[in-house]
Amino acid sequence: MAYEKKYRERVIAYREEGHTLEETKKVYKVAFSTIGRWEHQWKEEGHLARKELKRAHKKIDPEKLTQYIKEHPDAYLIEIAEAFECSDSAISKACKRLKITRKKRR
Repeated sequence: MAYEKKYRERVIAYREEGHTLEETKKVYKVAFSTIGRWEHQWKEEGHLARKELKRAHKKIDPEKLTQYIKEHPDAYLIEIAEAFECSDSAISKACKRLKITRKKRR
């Protein structure tokens, strides 16, 4: 669970008043490493906002998968998986995530 921005600011303000790491840890019940990270972020970036998570697709690029399926509409999941060097269940999950259906419509 992440700490709120205001809480982080209070901890840093307490430290800037001249209190030691040990005192800050006891008062706010936050680990030394966490306080250190917050101080570093405050000095380097000038804010204590949460960092945005950046999650990358590890093996299957969504754009390449969409393009591949457009070019090979009759390919089996196993064939697509071989092209992307992963399992067919990974392709199935990626298609579901991208809302790509394999059902043929007339």
